[in-house]
Amino acid sequence: MIPRPEHPRPQFERDNWINLNGEWSFEFDFGGSGRDVGRELFKSKGFAGRIVVPFCPESELSGVGHKDFISDMWYHRRIAIPADWAGKRVILHFGAVDYESEVYIDGISVGVHFGGSSSFEYDITPYAAAGTEHDLVVRVHDDTRHSDQPVGKQCQEFKSRRCSYTRTTGIWQTVWLEAVALEGLKSCQIVPDFDGARFIITPKFHAVKAGLRFRATLLDGDGVAAVAEAPALDGVPAVVGIPDPKPWSPESPFLYGLRLEVAGADGTVVDSVRSYAGLRKVHVEGDRFFLNNKPLYLRFVLDQGFYPDGIWTAPGDEALKRDIELSIAAGFNGARLHQKVFEDRFHYWADRLGYLTWGESASWGCNPKNTLAARNFLPEWAEIVERDRNHPSIIAWTPWNETWYAAVGEELRQQNRAQIDSYNLCKAIDPTRPVNDSSGHIHALTDLWTVHSYARAADLEKQMAEGGEKGVWTSERFKNLHCPYRGQPYILDEFGGVKWIPEDRKAFADNTWGYGIDIPDIEAFYRILSDEIDVIRKVPNMCGWCYTQLTDVEQEQNGIYNYDRTAKFDMARIREIFSRLP
Repeated sequence: MIPRPEHPRPQFERDNWINLNGEWSFEFDFGGSGRDVGRELFKSKGFAGRIVVPFCPESELSGVGHKDFISDMWYHRRIAIPADWAGKRVILHFGAVDYESEVYIDGISVGVHFGGSSSFEYDITPYAAAGTEHDLVVRVHDDTRHSDQPVGKQCQEFKSRRCSYTRTTGIWQTVWLEAVALEGLKSCQIVPDFDGARFIITPKFHAVKAGLRFRATLLDGDGVAAVAEAPALDGVPAVVGIPDPKPWSPESPFLYGLRLEVAGADGTVVDSVRSYAGLRKVHVEGDRFFLNNKPLYLRFVLDQGFYPDGIWTAPGDEALKRDIELSIAAGFNGARLHQKVFEDRFHYWADRLGYLTWGESASWGCNPKNTLAARNFLPEWAEIVERDRNHPSIIAWTPWNETWYAAVGEELRQQNRAQIDSYNLCKAIDPTRPVNDSSGHIHALTDLWTVHSYARAADLEKQMAEGGEKGVWTSERFKNLHCPYRGQPYILDEFGGVKWIPEDRKAFADNTWGYGIDIPDIEAFYRILSDEIDVIRKVPNMCGWCYTQLTDVEQEQNGIYNYDRTAKFDMARIREIFSRLP
C-alpha cells in the first residue's frame, strides 16, 4: 500500500496524477562527493539502501531511523509516464525537501531548489515522454548548523535538548506526477470579498493562447451557485458574485466547491481543476482583531507538528485531522503553527473543521542579521505564502520567531531590514491578512503586537500591569530594540509551558524539561493553569493568547496531551479553563 495516498493539494486537484510515495532506494553521501568524477551518483540506476518516502531518514516510518547529522544523501526510483499523457505537460511535484535539492532525469539535471519547507515543481516534459520509463534521482544537501538556512526546531546538536528535537533531512512530503494541458492552469489566487459577497479568482497559466477562456464555477453542494468567465490571461481575474452568500466561520465552516477550467471558444474544456473556498474576512481595527466584521478573541495553542514515528511528517491524513480535533476538544479555537510549515492537508482539515491558524516559517537557525540567511529566507517565505494563501482558516502570517540575534548597531539594522522585507513581501503576495513580523520579539514592522512570557500567575500579573491601560509589556531585554508600539492588537502568543508527567508515565529523556518549577500534584497544575488564564483575561487591551503547547514533543513534556496524543488530564476541566473569555 502506498503511504500517504491522499491527494496532497486538495485546493488544486486534477484527475490525472500519480503518487510516487513508497519504497525508493537511497545512499548517504557524508563526504559530499556524489557529483564528483568517478562517482557521479546522479547517473544512478539504483542504490543499495531502501527508504519509504515521504518519511525522512531520521524517522522510524522511513525504515531507516538514522539519528545523526546527514549532510548529503541521494534518492532513486524508476518512473513510468502513461502513454495516454501524450500531448500533455508532465509536471513533477515535491511537497517539501529539506533543504537544498537537485533533481535529475536519466542523469540530466532538471532543476535546483533551495528551501526545506516550501513546495516546488518541474516541467519534465522534455525529459520524460509519454509511454516511457526513466530514472529519477534526487540529490539532497542539508546543513542545519551553519545559521544560513531555516531549520525550525531541528536540534543543532547531536542530542535533542530543551525545545529542539530530532532533525528532518530530505524528502518529507508527498512526491507526485501530474498530467497538465499545454495551456493549463499553473495556479490560482482566491480572494474572498466578504463585504461584497464575491470571490476574486486570479489565474496563472503554463502558457497563454489567444481565444482561450478562464471559467470559475462556484458550487454549493452539488448545485451551481454562480459562474464567471474572463480571458485566459495571467493576472486577469474572474469575479464570482454570490447571490445568497454563506460565510465561513469556526461556528459554521461552510466551504464552496470550485471548478476552475480553461476552455476554447467553442466551449471545449482544455483543463479542469477541483478546488474550494471559504467566504470570510479578517482585518485589524485599532487594537482589535476582527473575523467577518466581529471582534475575535484568540484562544490559541502552540502546535509544533512533530510525530513520534514520522518526525515532521504525519503518519497518515487522519493524524492531521485528529490533532485539530484534540485541540478543539481542549477548548482552543485555533493554533499558532510553530516553527514549521504545515502541509497542505493540515490546512484542508482546518478549513473543513473551522479551526483558525497562523501560518509561520521554520525561521530558527536562520540568522536575519546575516545577508546570506536573509537571501535564503525571503524566496522560500514567498513560496510558502503563495502556496497557502487560499486557505480560509489561516488568519495571519508570522515570518519570524523571537528575532533576538542582534542587540545594537549595524547588526540590528540588518536584522530589522530582513524583517521589514519579509513583512512587505508577505503583503505584496497576500494583502488580505495581518502580519506578525516576529512572534514575541523583536518587532520592526508589524500589524500585531505579540509578546512571550513564561512567568507564573503572580509575576505575569505584574508584567501585564506594566503596560498600562493601552500600553504593552516588554521584557527589559528587548525594551529599547522594538519599533514604537502604534496601538496594534496585543497578544500574549506564548505562555504557560507547564511541565506535567502523568503518574503512569515516565520522563521521555534524562533531560526532560518544561518552563518553570516542577508541579507537586495534578491539582496544583489545574490551579496554576486557571490562575494564568484569569490573569490574561483581565488585561483590557489584550485580544488573545497562545498556550504552550498542544502535545509533548520528545523531552519537552509540557503538552496538554502526551506525545502519543493520549490525554494527560481531565479534559472537561481543561476545556473549561481554556474556553474562558475576557
